[in-house]
Amino acid sequence: MWCVCQFNCYFGRIATSKLQALGIASHPSSSPPRHTNRLAKERSPYLLQHAHNPVDWYPWGQDAFDKAKNEDKPIFLSVGYSTCHWCHVMERESFEDEEIGRILSENFVCIKVDREERPDVDKVYMTFVQATSGGGGWPMNVWLTPDLRPFIGGTYFPPRDLGRRPGLKTVAIRIMEQVTRLLSYTWRTAVAANPGESPPLAPDVANRCFQQLTHSYEEEYGGFRDAPKFPTPVNLMFLMTYWSVNRSTSEGVEALQMTLHTLRMMALGGIHDHVAQGFHRYSTDSSWHVPHFEKMLYDQAQLAVAYITAYQVSNEQFFADVARDILLYVSRDLSDKSGGFYSAEDADSVPMSGGPEKREGAFCVWTASEVRELLPDIVDGADGGATQADIFMHHYGVKEQGNVDPEQDPHGELLGQNVLIVRYSVELTAARFGISVEKVNELLASARAKMAEVRKSRPRPHLDTKMLASWNGLMLSGYARVGAVLGDKALLERAVEAANFLKNHLWDTEQQTILRSCYRGDQMQVEQISPPISGFLDDYAFVVCGLLDLYEATLQTEWLQWAEELQLKQDMLFWDVQGGGYFCSNPSDATVLLQLKEDQDGAEPSANSVSASNLLRLSHYTGRQEWLQRSQQLLAAFSDRLTRVPIALPDMVRSLMAQHYTLKQIVICGQRDAPDTNSLQATVNSLFLPHKVLMLADGDTEDFLYQRLPVLSSLSQQGGAATAYVCQDFTCALPVTDPQELRRLLLDEHMQAELG
Repeated sequence: MWCVCQFNCYFGRIATSKLQALGIASHPSSSPPRHTNRLAKERSPYLLQHAHNPVDWYPWGQDAFDKAKNEDKPIFLSVGYSTCHWCHVMERESFEDEEIGRILSENFVCIKVDREERPDVDKVYMTFVQATSGGGGWPMNVWLTPDLRPFIGGTYFPPRDLGRRPGLKTVAIRIMEQVTRLLSYTWRTAVAANPGESPPLAPDVANRCFQQLTHSYEEEYGGFRDAPKFPTPVNLMFLMTYWSVNRSTSEGVEALQMTLHTLRMMALGGIHDHVAQGFHRYSTDSSWHVPHFEKMLYDQAQLAVAYITAYQVSNEQFFADVARDILLYVSRDLSDKSGGFYSAEDADSVPMSGGPEKREGAFCVWTASEVRELLPDIVDGADGGATQADIFMHHYGVKEQGNVDPEQDPHGELLGQNVLIVRYSVELTAARFGISVEKVNELLASARAKMAEVRKSRPRPHLDTKMLASWNGLMLSGYARVGAVLGDKALLERAVEAANFLKNHLWDTEQQTILRSCYRGDQMQVEQISPPISGFLDDYAFVVCGLLDLYEATLQTEWLQWAEELQLKQDMLFWDVQGGGYFCSNPSDATVLLQLKEDQDGAEPSANSVSASNLLRLSHYTGRQEWLQRSQQLLAAFSDRLTRVPIALPDMVRSLMAQHYTLKQIVICGQRDAPDTNSLQATVNSLFLPHKVLMLADGDTEDFLYQRLPVLSSLSQQGGAATAYVCQDFTCALPVTDPQELRRLLLDEHMQAELG
């Protein structure tokens, strides 16, 4: 079988200087577009970006499948997302090409898929591309038989042959010539448990995961490879959990050091937007300096949780400030008035100098002259008559000729530009200019505010206003967790708004199912496509997790009750009765060729990893022992992967550890929002307790929790004050009413668990 090799998005960026980063091909013009295809009727921003290609695109659906079968034509499937840099490049180079458009349209049934709308389709065909080419990425382009079986695939294709890389035109013509002789590729998922199999031993798996992460750790700047360098919050959360049960060992200390150093270096680096908050997708170098500039909602959500957890374990205000800044960015730039969260901001935008072509990072970078013009004032008392610009440029590494290494900028898009990166501590900057630390902090904050105002006048990057249930679930966890730890009512109110959005716009009350996505309409209203896309496993799992986090933050049982409903529906739709674990998509969907169980925690945790934890937590909230057993069956199904390469599933290793160490129930008897109840709740939230559930017993025996857990009726307030009970399997320690006593008890319980 002749097969096209893959082209990873990052390595594609630095592979050849001939390719240009041209941005989204939406070109303002007074004349009507020459072509309009079926995608013009879609709501996905990614599909709409291709609505005026000379390609006869279909959305994924029965019309396209029927055409392929009726005309006996192969399918050309192209998958990407609206803020994908190299998707823009291929769209401009190939899909706007009249000749290529004609070849594709006449010889294939062409289907465009937004991977964020249809992760089930993306996972199936990405599995094929990775299996046949050794790698993957987006854009992904795959040729299928009319019955949806893949036979050739790859990622980026230039329009015409480029060195040893075949062009899209060449590939299409060869397929036309050889299609009757091409072989199909078959494969199936192997994630399953044998009858009666138990999960592997958690301490052994956790130790192996720690050792594997240690071997890939980069000591100078943190992170787990040299370059490109990704945030990987799943690794960081595992390491903090590992520390929590090994804190008296050298391995535990090392795990915490690795985590805090990585989080600190990321926050100081250029991957962190120092002017307008939030984190970019990844760094192209090892020092976190030059990022790939797109901003994804799922990164903000997970990093907010990672930074607030680092604050819990270290008590360093720096980490809390970063967590709060992430949520400031999301509230300002990724929030819909309905309470939902948008998916992403693009890396590319039109530079202030104008011109039709977008450039990566144009919205975010600065020339030295821009900084000097904006910050000209001489600072009183500063050595050598230094200006505010001098101090700012020193602190953030701004250079007259630009501070981006040409190796990180093969297309010259960042020539003469600066990506802000903290080069010195505030104390060193203060010493360098002979002024106080307080003065430096004041000057830097003032400068950042001025620069943020300038940024507002620049052409903004494309905003993907699609709202996904799964990523909104992750973000719900972010607001709930940060709001709870900081005791910030505004953040908790925003979390409640997000949960209400999910219930109002992505919950089908008639079918009692989650919907995958909705969209911002032209009049800023929330719109839905018809028929809507049904939710996938990650939509259920991430929303359930968000609701559990929201309950622990607000102690409002309506969220716990909805989480139970969603988990029951998830079990019904996705559970593998034979092999254990959950399928990524509904097995009854005949258009999805392969039923997969994702076995990797990557940019997002796998839905099975999150579900293992959800099931365990819900078993304690509802008394449903079958959920405890189902969590164990799930972990058993992934035993081989967990045993051999736990580094691939660090979030699932956390769930395995929670099973092993068992969850503590912390029950607060008191009135919700009463000061003494809040004090006990705040004490619990101040600590990182990965193996616990928190619940409120307010005396309302008709309430959800009392109905599920009758034992709560036996717990009462002591002396009329809010009282905390720390229990294991509902065998409780002596009740306490003093927050400091509760803190000591929780830490003692934690140490006992470690020694046990």
